[in-house]
Amino acid sequence: MNNFSIILKREYLTRVKKRSFLILTFLGPLFFAALMIAPSLLMIKSEQMESKKSIAVLDESGMFEGRIENTDANTFIYQSENENIDSLKNFVFEGIYDAVLYIPATELNIPVNAKLYSNKQIPMTLTSHIEREMKQVVEHQKLIASGIDPAVVKATQTNINVATIRMDEESGEKTSYAELEYIIGLVLAIIIYFAVFLFSNQVLRGVIEEKTNRIIEVIISSVKPFELMMGKIVGIALVGLTQFLLWIVLTVAIYFVASGFILGPEIMSPSGTVMTEQISQMTETTQGQDIMLEAVNMVQSINFGAILWSFLFYFVFGYLLYAAMFAAIGGMVDNETDSNQFSTIVSLPLIVAIVCSTAMVNNPDSSLGIWLSMIPFTSPISMMIRIPFGVPYWQVVVSLVILILTFILITWLAGKIYRTGILMYGKKPNLKEIWKWIKY
Repeated sequence: MNNFSIILKREYLTRVKKRSFLILTFLGPLFFAALMIAPSLLMIKSEQMESKKSIAVLDESGMFEGRIENTDANTFIYQSENENIDSLKNFVFEGIYDAVLYIPATELNIPVNAKLYSNKQIPMTLTSHIEREMKQVVEHQKLIASGIDPAVVKATQTNINVATIRMDEESGEKTSYAELEYIIGLVLAIIIYFAVFLFSNQVLRGVIEEKTNRIIEVIISSVKPFELMMGKIVGIALVGLTQFLLWIVLTVAIYFVASGFILGPEIMSPSGTVMTEQISQMTETTQGQDIMLEAVNMVQSINFGAILWSFLFYFVFGYLLYAAMFAAIGGMVDNETDSNQFSTIVSLPLIVAIVCSTAMVNNPDSSLGIWLSMIPFTSPISMMIRIPFGVPYWQVVVSLVILILTFILITWLAGKIYRTGILMYGKKPNLKEIWKWIKY
């Protein structure tokens, strides 16, 4: 295994010293931190820049006067029925009003066709608020016209909550939250999906580069194909993991440091004014306390330890498996253009797993989900989608064993292909020739 360690060290040090690696390692966290900070910053800036809007309301129906509630961003000013709509439109151009809401005369059994005039783009939140308020007023009036007390109807409205309880002979009963589990599983699966392609393509490019430069002709004479393949794949895997971990650490560090300067301590600090007010407002009401308790229960229901370890295993071995296949492709072709058709075929299982994710979320224990979790080419994606929902340990163990054994087998086969294909130039191999390389 001395040759293996030498090749691993060479692959690792060669890549981490590259300028492109250093640039991506430090620019990546800046980009991710900016994406995390930007929404909060834009929200704060928009609130600071946006003044309260005044909307003139001309209600010819007489049903809505004083019944459309003001908001923090909008004030509704009701006009006399004798007011002229054209005059109000001119007031908008003069800057007296930001918009005019015109409600024509109508009857209860006729749909209300209101119009909102403005010389600027009208926010969707304002339109939605007006529609919601007017809908409630019309419904209220229709109930009264039918001799029905609106208070009685409101009292009959009931929220139904069906809690899903997962029963287990060992751990007992536990509430499950499908939405949160779905989000966690899908996010981790997508991370694996992109990481596998990103780092596996590095292996492909590295092999093609060595083949083009004829470096490999010297190495292959003194190293076994399996050792060469394993050292190359694991070395680049460590490069990918190093970059991935640095991205996480640096992104978190940059986010908290930059947020303190850009957003201000009143936003970021747990004892800050804004956050303290929001928390106190929520906990003062029974509904807010229920929301806080529900959020705590949701977090406690997730087995983050099992999810994290599973993610690491499937992330590493999923990459290793596909890296071996991409390395074999690199040994068969002379340039990246020729590798595209092979890469597409190799990538199909992961794409199938992503496409089937919706079906697995609806029924994680379905035959489709179980089989895709056992097939090594789809298990890194499929199992990560299923694990947050709770998967029997034996299925995880069997899936990982199959994945590891398949990786070793593919690496051995890739080494056989690599040994012969790496010395072939100017000719695209067919399946018959590839089979000969494997048997050689």
